[in-house]
Amino acid sequence: MQVENQNDAKEEVQPEEEDFEEIEKLQTVGINVSDIKKLKSAGIYTIKGIWQSTMKTLCGIKGMSEAKATKVKEAANKIQDFGFCTGAAVFEKRKALKKISTGSKEWDKLLGGGIETLSITEIFGEFRTGKTQLCHTLAVVGQLPPEMGGGNGKVVYIDTEGTFRPERIRDIADRFGVDYHAVLDNITYARAFTHEHQMELLIAVAAKMIEERYSVLIVDSSTALFRVDFSGRGQLAERQQKLAQFLSKLIKIAEEFNVACVITNQVVSDPGGGAMFAVDPKKPIGGHIMAHASTTRLYLRKGRGEQRVCKIYDSPSLPESESIYQLSKGGICDVND
Repeated sequence: MQVENQNDAKEEVQPEEEDFEEIEKLQTVGINVSDIKKLKSAGIYTIKGIWQSTMKTLCGIKGMSEAKATKVKEAANKIQDFGFCTGAAVFEKRKALKKISTGSKEWDKLLGGGIETLSITEIFGEFRTGKTQLCHTLAVVGQLPPEMGGGNGKVVYIDTEGTFRPERIRDIADRFGVDYHAVLDNITYARAFTHEHQMELLIAVAAKMIEERYSVLIVDSSTALFRVDFSGRGQLAERQQKLAQFLSKLIKIAEEFNVACVITNQVVSDPGGGAMFAVDPKKPIGGHIMAHASTTRLYLRKGRGEQRVCKIYDSPSLPESESIYQLSKGGICDVND
């Protein structure tokens, strides 16, 4: 994948070696083509995708019996083993991790280099804090070569609120000196209308990622449709279960295809928080389900004028800290830019 500079064509980037095994390899260990097509119909396109699916899921595929599902699992094990390994092996695998720039050097510094692949990064905050602007910025930066802080791949953009604007992509592309026509062509966009549609789009993503290199998967926002489709405490348990399934699928895609999954989230006022003299009583939607699924959680809040503040709300490797950034015509940037 290559995005050309408006003035000069960038050097040809060598295609990267993919870390996944395509599901067609099952033919080499006795699985017929018809059964492979059945797996693909359920959104399973890699050997790892088989291991990420339960027996219940496999048996739920039309035409897939328990005996066939067991045979598929055994065949997958012959091709790629996902059992125990050493910590050293995990360390080597983590070297494939990439960090994609947010457009702000200070924000990148806060994150230790940028938004990580192989994980879910949750961005939450009230309106006009820059959540969607970050998504638009990443939709451009994700396509840039690594030396420009990019991920050298296409971008998936699932829009649940109707806030995607191609005009913003043009402005951000101009800032980075790349052809906005090419940038827009490399964004795979879909507008989701229900939480079920949102899940179906996520399942369809795997088919695209097996064919071409993608670096970022954006869902803006991840919780809006769940809040609309499920109302009241009576439906809360079902909503949380469906949300958990969606987030589980998202992290599997992140690990399967080495992409950065970026989701935005809404906030709600917590009356109890104000009573306890909290500085900011707002809290993200999704409860513990969202908290456990997201690898890195970033809280955005308003500052002075167009300035905004990003705080590390939760991370397995980053200390709690803050950085200041700014919203501009060219997307997310530093205050002094």
